[in-house]
Amino acid sequence: MGKGLLSGFSQQPYWHEHLDPPLALVERPTEAADVVIVGSGYTGLNAAIETARAGRSTLVLEAGTPGFGCSTRNGGQISTSIKPSLEKLTRRFGAEKARAIRHEGENALAWIEERIKDENIDCDFQRSGRYHAAHTPQHYEALARMADKLTREENIEAFPVSRAKQRTELGTDSYHGGLVFPRHASLHPAKYHRGLLQRAIDAGVEVCGHCAVTQIDPTADGFRVVSEKGTVKARDVIVATNGYTTGLTPWLHRRVIPIGSNMIATEPLPQTLVDRLFPTHRIASDTCKVVYYYRASPDRRRILFGGRVSAREIGPAASGPKLYDSMCRIFPELRDYGVTHTWSGTVAYTFDELAHTGMHDGVHYAMGYCGSGVSMASYLGMRLGQKVLGLRQGQTAFDGLRFPTRPLYTGKPWFLPAAVAWYRWNDRREYTKAARVA
Repeated sequence: MGKGLLSGFSQQPYWHEHLDPPLALVERPTEAADVVIVGSGYTGLNAAIETARAGRSTLVLEAGTPGFGCSTRNGGQISTSIKPSLEKLTRRFGAEKARAIRHEGENALAWIEERIKDENIDCDFQRSGRYHAAHTPQHYEALARMADKLTREENIEAFPVSRAKQRTELGTDSYHGGLVFPRHASLHPAKYHRGLLQRAIDAGVEVCGHCAVTQIDPTADGFRVVSEKGTVKARDVIVATNGYTTGLTPWLHRRVIPIGSNMIATEPLPQTLVDRLFPTHRIASDTCKVVYYYRASPDRRRILFGGRVSAREIGPAASGPKLYDSMCRIFPELRDYGVTHTWSGTVAYTFDELAHTGMHDGVHYAMGYCGSGVSMASYLGMRLGQKVLGLRQGQTAFDGLRFPTRPLYTGKPWFLPAAVAWYRWNDRREYTKAARVA
C-alpha cells in the first residue's frame, strides 16, 4: 500500500519552513493614503513597489497574514502563462491582437527574471525548463505538431521527446512522450514573496495584515476604504485578490472562478532516486484536462506534487492520500516513501482562460491567472502600479479586453463539481485506453 501520510504530517505548505521570522508590519492602517491595495500577493506587492518608489504613499491591506494565499502555496513553476493558442486567439481578436497577447506571456517570463535579479531576491530562481507530458499517444502527436508551430510562428523554443527517450527527461513510463520548454523556470514561491514584501516595506509601503476590507465607496476625490481596523481615505484603489476575490467587489466576483488546488511534499529521498526521477531538474506537468504538476524541491531532497484530486473542494488531510496515489501511479518507486506535508490554495480561472486587468467604477484590478500566475501576476501587478502613476509603459495587450461572465453566476461555481468530474472521468478513460494499446 505504501506509506502515504506520515504521522504528524503538516497541513502547512512545505515552502513555509524555509522562511526567516515574519517581517514587522503596521498594526493599524493609516487614515489616508495615495494608493490603497487590497491583497498582498504577487500582484499587490509588485504594484505597491512601483507606486511607493514613485513617491505615492501606499497602503496594502490583507485579510489574513500577508502571503497566506497562493503566492506562498503554489508549485513555484513559471511558464509563459497564456493558455489559449495563437490560432484560437486570432479567431477571437484578429492576428495582431492575438500575437500581442501571446507575447505578453514571453514578456512576463523575461521580466520576472530581471525583477528577481535587480532586486537581489534569494528565491532559488532557475531556468530549469518544463517537461509537459502526454498522457495518450494522440496527445503526444499533438504536442509534436505544437512544437513545430511554436518555433516557426512564435519563435518559442520547444522540442518533443519520444516515449522511448522519455527517461532522459522524466523517470517514468506512465506517459507517451512529451514536450520540453527549455526557457520555463522555477523558484521558491514563499521566498520570492518574502523578498517582494521586504522590498515593498523598504520602499515605504505600509502593510497591514488581518485587516479585511469590508467596503469600498467612491467619494468626490477618491475612495473611502472601510476595513476591520479602520477607515482609510484613498486617491486610488487597486484590488489584487485573484482566487480570494469576494463579494466586496461584486463585478469582479462574477468574473473569476475560484478553484482549489492541492499539493504534497514527500519525506527526504535518496539523492540517487531524485536524480533518476528528475534527471534534468525540469519542472513537469501533463496534458490531462485536470492537470498534475510536480517537481523536485530546490534542494533536490523531495518531490513536490500538485493537482486537483476531487470534484468538490476537500481539505488537505483528505486530498493528501489521493495526491499520493496519483503520484505513485506516475512514479511507483515513491510507494516506499511517505508524505510529510499536504496543503492547498485557491487559484482563479476566467471564462475565456485569459488574465484580465483594467478599471471598473474607478477601481484598478488585475486577476484571473488561470493557475499560471507566478510571472503574470507579478508582471501585471507592476504594470498596474505604472497605470496608477499615469505612465504609458503601464499599457498591456490585455487592456480593453471584455471581461466575460455567465448568466446566473455570482462568484460561487456551482457548475464546477460536475465539470471536474466529467474531465477526470475522461482523463481516466483516455489513459486506460492508451495503456491497453501500449
